[in-house]
Amino acid sequence: MWKAPDDPQIFGALELDARPVLAFLENERAAGRRVTPTHVVGRAVSHALQKVPELNVRIRGGRAYPRRTIDVFFITAVGNGKDLSGVKIEDVPHKPATEIAIELSERAAAMKAGRDRDFAKSKRLMDALPPRLLRVALRATAFLTEQLQLDVPMLALHRSPFGSAMVSSVGMFGLPQGFAPLAWMYDVPLLVLVGEITARAVVENGVVVARQMLPLTATIDHRYADGWHVSQLLTAFREYLADPSAFEPRLTDSTPGSPPARARAPDRA
Repeated sequence: MWKAPDDPQIFGALELDARPVLAFLENERAAGRRVTPTHVVGRAVSHALQKVPELNVRIRGGRAYPRRTIDVFFITAVGNGKDLSGVKIEDVPHKPATEIAIELSERAAAMKAGRDRDFAKSKRLMDALPPRLLRVALRATAFLTEQLQLDVPMLALHRSPFGSAMVSSVGMFGLPQGFAPLAWMYDVPLLVLVGEITARAVVENGVVVARQMLPLTATIDHRYADGWHVSQLLTAFREYLADPSAFEPRLTDSTPGSPPARARAPDRA
């Protein structure tokens, strides 16, 4: 009835006190900067990968090769929410949440409006292919961009299109949490879903109290990580979300809507 199991995916769920994240978001919005929990979680993922560089790698022929930067792919809805695509933000550890929010918003808006030429070109080609040829095309482009690390200008595709890790939100749909699969072509060790922040009953000092909680789920590729790596990753992840402002790099003077650069120590591995 069944073939031998060969899927390396690990699934995990976590709920964290959302108060530090909400306080950070409130301060950012008071300064005129629109930052969401998804942006903050993306920064937390990059911080964790800095602390556990063994996961910021590509696996080729049974060997791990370090990536040059930590890039995070944010999944976003396009086509009036009927389709999904995403934006890869490069060098996330050295960009404040504000810059990430602006870059993601601008590029996602261009994709939704059809102004992103690369996305429009790739989508036209993929939509035109019948399913059988589409599967072949996906495998071919994944081989070129991931395995060989090549750009494919004629298809408007770039090397390592999904970066070091992926982040998406189900909270925007009013869902408390969910799990997402790691497709074979992603070539990343980690995919994190951000759920809707809601009040939950939690025990604090032996008393049940209502707390705003941030639900998170993760899908991890077991080929990259074992239990030790996951525990180290989780420690760094919790560390960031317990006080996001402590890990914010300097705002650049070119960041729209930003105040003068403030001195904050950037993340270091």
